Amino acid sequence: MQEPIWIGMLGLGTVGGGTLHILQSRAEDITRRLGRPVKVKKVLVRNLQKPRSVPVDAELLTDNPADILADPEISIVVEVMGGIHPALDYLETALKAGKNVVTANKDLMAVHGQQLFDLAAAKELDVEFEASVAGGIPIIRPLKICLAGNRIEVIKGIINGTTNFILSKMTSEGSDFADVLKEAQELGYAEADPTADVEGLDAARKLAILASIGFNSRVTLDQVYVEGITGITARDIEYAQQLGYTIKLLGIAKESEGQVEARVHPAMIPSQHPLATVQDAFNAIFVKGDAVGETMFYGRGAGDLPTGSAVVGDIIDVARNIINGHTGRIACTCYHEKRVKPIGQVECCYYLRLLVTEKPGVLASIAGVFGDQGVSIQTLIQKEQIESAAEIVLVTHHVREENLQKALQILATLPTVEAIGNVIRVEKD
Repeated sequence: MQEPIWIGMLGLGTVGGGTLHILQSRAEDITRRLGRPVKVKKVLVRNLQKPRSVPVDAELLTDNPADILADPEISIVVEVMGGIHPALDYLETALKAGKNVVTANKDLMAVHGQQLFDLAAAKELDVEFEASVAGGIPIIRPLKICLAGNRIEVIKGIINGTTNFILSKMTSEGSDFADVLKEAQELGYAEADPTADVEGLDAARKLAILASIGFNSRVTLDQVYVEGITGITARDIEYAQQLGYTIKLLGIAKESEGQVEARVHPAMIPSQHPLATVQDAFNAIFVKGDAVGETMFYGRGAGDLPTGSAVVGDIIDVARNIINGHTGRIACTCYHEKRVKPIGQVECCYYLRLLVTEKPGVLASIAGVFGDQGVSIQTLIQKEQIESAAEIVLVTHHVREENLQKALQILATLPTVEAIGNVIRVEKD
């Protein structure tokens, strides 16, 4: 048998454990696929004594990164430790030492992907990162390779399982956000500090990666507009259903006329849209290309084995390139420099819930404010009486965000408008 392709792993947490389990359990099949075995030589961990979720030979474990980064036999470094530092430093060192990289690190790729690609290109090495977005769902490689003959027009998806679980439960049970968040934490779907998930930051990192690949132009995390789900109420979900919509936290990226929009926020989508039926902690990514039309990628977006599956797929791909002497064949595809629109220039439809004084002329004054700012109302419904006030719900036609925000600023000053209950974007396509 030929000499193994040796890999070193940085990290052995949830994803690392799943990756190691798949490499061990599928070792014979991987060898048959490649004609050479792929073996783990060292695994970097913080605590050598910590109990592990998967069986691992103690001799494989090290707390010294140099045992991996300086070992000339290791040709693939697999980073599954998460965070930006020291992961970035380790991967830069690995690339400079001539080692290929596989990573599941969305934070790192969303912020520092470009410098890793530049280092890899200079050395003709691979940087693979399928597991950084949507766990076990194949989406990076389809965008880069399978759909390369398309001009991608839209990438729209549910790319955070925690928020989808919360909104799915709120929709099916009529529960409040705080109650479902507590349940999600008890079930392990949400962290003790759920900020990154519920405020949309996790999804924003993934969207930056997807938009960069889909539109062949670098989109950085700070260019993604982000809004979380903490303001969504059971009342909004009920009204959405009455209007024929379902509320989801969506990552939305669009390209038209050489300009890109990238945004993460709660959105109402038609209840018959495929994304509206995605429940629990599942992810789904809807892609529209000019040639292929509409496609959707669906599955588990997190977890040890789903994410480990994506990592191992990348390892096999890199190993095959090493065997055939073709590492570095698919370089960074961000060869355009497209302008990313600020949120104020994005056009959308909007749902608004207002609490207004119950007296003649109120609706006319609201309509007048909207008309002055170029906001056209498509639907307006008076929902119910709350003491001396009336709650109204309206949906606008397409309008530029900055125009709507100006109208809302003026509405907030009207004595007849007691409260602006909520504003949610409506994605009708």
